[in-house]
Amino acid sequence: MRGAPVHSALTPADYLRKILNARVYDVAVESALEKSRALSERLGNTVLLKREDQQPVFSFKLRGAYNKMAHLSAEQLASGVICASAGNHAQGVALGARKLGTRAVVVMPVTTPQLKIDAVRGFGGEIVLHGDSYSDAYLHALELQAQQSLTFVHPFDDPDVIAGQGTIAMEILRQHQGPLDAVFVAIGGGGLISGVANYIKAVRPEIKVIGVQMNDSDAMMQSVAAHERVNLPDVGLFSDGTAVKLVGEETFRIASELVDDYIAVDTDAVCAAIKDIFVDTRSIVEPAGALAVAAIKEYVAQHGRHGETYAAILCGANMNFDRLRFVAERAEVGEEREALFAVTIPEERGSFRRFCELISEMPANTAAPSGGGAPRNVTEFNYRISDAAKAHVFVGLTTSARGESATIAKTFIDHGFDALDLTHDELAKEHLRHLVGGRTGLAHDERLLRFVFPERPGALLKFLSLMRPNWNISLFHYRNQGADYGRILVGLQVPAGEAAAFDAFLETLGYPYVEETANPAYRLFLQA
Repeated sequence: MRGAPVHSALTPADYLRKILNARVYDVAVESALEKSRALSERLGNTVLLKREDQQPVFSFKLRGAYNKMAHLSAEQLASGVICASAGNHAQGVALGARKLGTRAVVVMPVTTPQLKIDAVRGFGGEIVLHGDSYSDAYLHALELQAQQSLTFVHPFDDPDVIAGQGTIAMEILRQHQGPLDAVFVAIGGGGLISGVANYIKAVRPEIKVIGVQMNDSDAMMQSVAAHERVNLPDVGLFSDGTAVKLVGEETFRIASELVDDYIAVDTDAVCAAIKDIFVDTRSIVEPAGALAVAAIKEYVAQHGRHGETYAAILCGANMNFDRLRFVAERAEVGEEREALFAVTIPEERGSFRRFCELISEMPANTAAPSGGGAPRNVTEFNYRISDAAKAHVFVGLTTSARGESATIAKTFIDHGFDALDLTHDELAKEHLRHLVGGRTGLAHDERLLRFVFPERPGALLKFLSLMRPNWNISLFHYRNQGADYGRILVGLQVPAGEAAAFDAFLETLGYPYVEETANPAYRLFLQA
């Protein structure tokens, strides 16, 4: 069957010849190899970024797809091609088919981001959506291939595809001829790392090739450890470009022989890496495109490396815009630049202000001599009155180093506030932070206001110091959005006879506000 995985006895020398003779530049460009300046300085090692996100389809995949199709016979091209893909390979096949004047049928998982679906359709590909993962789409594509006598263009388990991807390594070694300690490569089905490893081990065998996978989509790592291909029952879909349940036979053989090491990274680490790449390039890569950078950071932290040079292949940038909100939310925790806590404070007069003063007095760097450093910033604050005796608040604070959250939690406890460190709690990070609050029978005489606070130290304490002591805060919600001004929702219990004094307080405060006490959504979800 033409769609079946390809078995091969090709050696690295054979692959070297195939890579040197690969046809990719009819559609691909030689992407830049750039130094990541800010990240290099922070890690104490030189980090080079191979910008495959700059390709016409914003991914490396068109290299292998086109090289395969360029080697097909005229008869095969006349009949048309078919592929299965999570999106990036599909775009490469569709673009290549348009260039070669042939029909392209593309089977994609139903979980494929709309951005990639629209791009394939824009290149003229005929789209079929089927299954939840690449593996599901692959099986359906084989059925369609047999029914319609199409030629299958495998996304990774084909020597011509592997050779096309190997041209990336050829460019890296031509663009950087100095010392290079390791190249970090994302792995889905294994086509990219197979091509890269074959070229590097044939030309510069001293350079390490390190594969990277998501910790919930690590089929290659499990297969290499088991010495046989492992079919995962499920894969995580955050990094949809590497969500492969079963790696290829040929790619497994090559990876087992040539790849030096493997690293698994999690979602938060990838989100942090996406931000790191943006800081240095002002470009946004997709999760799969950031795997290599996340792994470099993990590798340096694990091994304590200094003064070395690493290359990371940014393999794709087909990111759905709507996903950026999630990435931004998790990036700070992934880098451990934010710590999250559940803190219990007594529901009594002055306790909220005392808690805020404690935060303002915390140094931004607990490791600084004598506790020095600028005040620690609040990144998030969620609270809703629910108990007459005590209050539970969800609070986020900036951190300057890994592992600080435990020290901060101890500081809260030492000052009489029970604290639970939620920095690594997936339930809290994913869901609970958005669910704090609700209806309560304790919030009588409550007035609800949306404020715009200046993002500077002391803004909240100014608010608290101007309040009358008998005005109790019954609700507080704030999340730092990285702007000059923060948007805060506050519920205050103001006795009916003090409405005039409260209006005067708002005037003296001088912060823009909108009163939402009559808002129907507030009445529906937050009032008893």
